[in-house]
Amino acid sequence: MTTSFKLVAGDAFPTIKANLLDGSTVQLGQTITEGATWHMVVVYRGKHCPLCTRYLNLLEEYKTKLADIGVDVMAVSADSKDQLEEHIQKLNVSFPIAYGLTEVQMKQLGLYVSMPRHEQETDHNFAEPGMFIINEAGTLQSVDISNAPSLRPELEIVVHGLTFVRSQETYPIRGTVEY
Repeated sequence: MTTSFKLVAGDAFPTIKANLLDGSTVQLGQTITEGATWHMVVVYRGKHCPLCTRYLNLLEEYKTKLADIGVDVMAVSADSKDQLEEHIQKLNVSFPIAYGLTEVQMKQLGLYVSMPRHEQETDHNFAEPGMFIINEAGTLQSVDISNAPSLRPELEIVVHGLTFVRSQETYPIRGTVEY
């Protein structure tokens, strides 16, 4: 059995930079939209994953509701620039998508990492899905990681829950009891 590091709610989100197609670099976990104080980072497997394409397109449908409660959205994968340029043709999204997540960065995020089954799938190891909600203090408010593409949080429930949490004057970060 292997041991691995996992980020937990209440941790400071690590400093991780990734690339955007326009040539700029973005720091994951930092808000990018004016008026947003919280940030959602969605890690997806890459262009080879049809479930990821579906999930990112579905996330676009919730982007406005998230913006209404002060949460902006970004997605990232280990794909190359060329792979993202090809994938973007199948996506109908307006939120930023970054590329070039390294295995070191995947480990910093505590993500599960998989090898491609064959070279037609992709040409590099890739992260399995993850969702990180970072609050205004740069702290992980919520974290969800999966080892399979079919296990992801239902976006309607995520948005509903975040709407509730953001409406409270104070709401603790859940799941922080150590044992």
